[in-house]
Amino acid sequence: MPVFKSICRVCHGGCGALVHVEDGRVITVKGDPESPISRGWMCVKGLKSPDIANHPDRLKYPLRRTGVRGENRWTEIGWQEALDEISNRIDDIRKTHGPETIAVGQGTGRHHYMHVVRFANALGTPNWYEPGLAQCFIPRVTVSHLTYGGFVTGDYYSSIKPRCIVFWGHNPLVTCADGELAPAVRRAMTEDCATIAIDPRRTKTAKRCRSWLAIRPATDAALALAMINVIIEEGLFDKEFVADYTTGLTLLQAHVARYTPQWAEAVTWIKAEDIIKTARTYALSKPAVLDWGLGLEQNSNSLQTVRAVAILRAITGNLDVPGGDIMGMNILKGYPILKDKLPPEASKKRIGGEEFKLLAGWRAYIPSAHIPGLFRAMTDGVPYKIRSLLIFGGNPLLTVANPMKVYEALNALDFLCVTDLFMTPTARSADYVLPAAFWTEIDHVQGFPLVAENYAYAQTAITHTPECRQDEWIIDELSKRLSLPGSDMSYKDIFAHQLSPTGLTHAALAAKGYHTPPHKYKKYLEHGFRTPSKKVELFSSVLKRMGYPPLPEYTEPPEGPTGSPELLADYPYVLITGSRSVEFFHSEQRQVASLRRRHPYPYCELHPMAAEAAGIEEGDWTVVSTIRGEAKFKAHVTEDIHPRVVSVEHGWWFPERAMEPESLWESNANCLTADCPPYDPAFGSYRLRGLLCNIGRHRQ
Repeated sequence: MPVFKSICRVCHGGCGALVHVEDGRVITVKGDPESPISRGWMCVKGLKSPDIANHPDRLKYPLRRTGVRGENRWTEIGWQEALDEISNRIDDIRKTHGPETIAVGQGTGRHHYMHVVRFANALGTPNWYEPGLAQCFIPRVTVSHLTYGGFVTGDYYSSIKPRCIVFWGHNPLVTCADGELAPAVRRAMTEDCATIAIDPRRTKTAKRCRSWLAIRPATDAALALAMINVIIEEGLFDKEFVADYTTGLTLLQAHVARYTPQWAEAVTWIKAEDIIKTARTYALSKPAVLDWGLGLEQNSNSLQTVRAVAILRAITGNLDVPGGDIMGMNILKGYPILKDKLPPEASKKRIGGEEFKLLAGWRAYIPSAHIPGLFRAMTDGVPYKIRSLLIFGGNPLLTVANPMKVYEALNALDFLCVTDLFMTPTARSADYVLPAAFWTEIDHVQGFPLVAENYAYAQTAITHTPECRQDEWIIDELSKRLSLPGSDMSYKDIFAHQLSPTGLTHAALAAKGYHTPPHKYKKYLEHGFRTPSKKVELFSSVLKRMGYPPLPEYTEPPEGPTGSPELLADYPYVLITGSRSVEFFHSEQRQVASLRRRHPYPYCELHPMAAEAAGIEEGDWTVVSTIRGEAKFKAHVTEDIHPRVVSVEHGWWFPERAMEPESLWESNANCLTADCPPYDPAFGSYRLRGLLCNIGRHRQ
């Protein structure tokens, strides 16, 4: 049986994979012990890749809708016919109404991510989006560049191990995000390492930590500011590093004087003595990693929260040192996203561009449309009507707040085309559905961890499923038909461009398995930091020029025990959404029987005190409600959550009941979340955590 080396991309990915093939089919996938990161480890999703690749419900041929939207009536057509018809529809809308009326969307962390951005720019539309973005990762990336001039990642790979790791709103032993894989994190969590989890839940990662701070959701900025206060007032900061390589300490010290641990205790529900102890442990246990996650970003104070946490790294001198938070090597050449092909007048039409400058303005890391405004424009036509949406591997009915509004928006479009592995709830509303290739069926180059790019990997197409095609190939074929700029450069040509600094070809890298140069630490000694001052900016000159606070601030969540006390009688608990299980990736894999058997139902977590008050027992069906709606989950009663917090899983739908319209809303966590103002002023982040809710036993 032939065995091929690859990297698994069932999720954000990065695990080295050995793919066993027989008669052109994936038979077994195992972890590759030669992978420098995963070293033979692989999660259950990766191990069950054959069940996904060979699933009988895989989309296998291009489909054209023949019935009304949502009726699930289709005709199989050939690729040439499908591409011709789709490109004609796009071209007609582009010429009649303008390219800005065509939106382009995708899911998170996919192999085709940057190619979709490239396509949108070439098409001339500023209205590209991805459902995480302002709610996941982009605030951390942007703030890192504003503060340090580059992105950072935990150094779990060198011979010098961290002496302290703070997991803040992050559960990497389950999520394995962006190439920062669970086995590398687990290896770093030694007995000699002080490990701290800051999370409303005692997650799988938190259970392995020495201490757990059960923070009130959406108050992370308050905790970070109080820790900065302790570190500066007690003189625990790295005086040499701060003096030589940062700007703004005096202003920062005066600014945080009011953010005392005693003040933060009332805000965060964490005792002042625990805040002080955590600050001291992090500052004095060097080198240290501050491993942050999307829990910091899913609120309306996203910029200030991430800024406050980012400053902690700098004042403790844990930047770009072995065993600390290291700046990326960026060993691949930047992806040519054709940003220069989007006319300035088109950029000005980006929805959200004037209001959310770090998401949709020219200073944004990857400028994108503001999602709530984008979907409203589909129905309300403000500031103009979005008439078409092209989705590559995304399912917004499960992954965007206020899904009933999203459903209304999708059905208001003149044209909707979806490319995916399976017929999703979103795809059912499409005019055309195109069958995507699985990760064992694609060619690709990827740098991990994302943005930092300390390792480079290549994938080659190992198997093939009837008429399934790689998303990048589909985009290239549409680009040719539309005569778009850059259409003469295929996605495979881009591999050579990306790999040019390494001297490797795609084939050579695939044969080698991975490429990484020796890591260079303290790169700032040679060129300084890539900021206007060439130093770490505790006081951000860029944010000041843009009209945002240059020093981080705390803002009370608008909906919560303090922000909206009038709701407490009916909604006494604080809700967090988005918890994940290792079997699934966001809304994917619910139809895979081997994974579904392991995790058959959507679950919510609640404390025994909350369960007793509501008459709920372990395994009961419950109804979680907010002022926006309700959803149904099975109860998991546990002491591993703050008594006043309820947590629900996201991404749930029931493929086996796809023709029952109500099943889409039944356990949809986003029926509980908010897509309305206030938004984060810079990123437009909306509120997926820190909302008020109630929970009761479901009564048939």
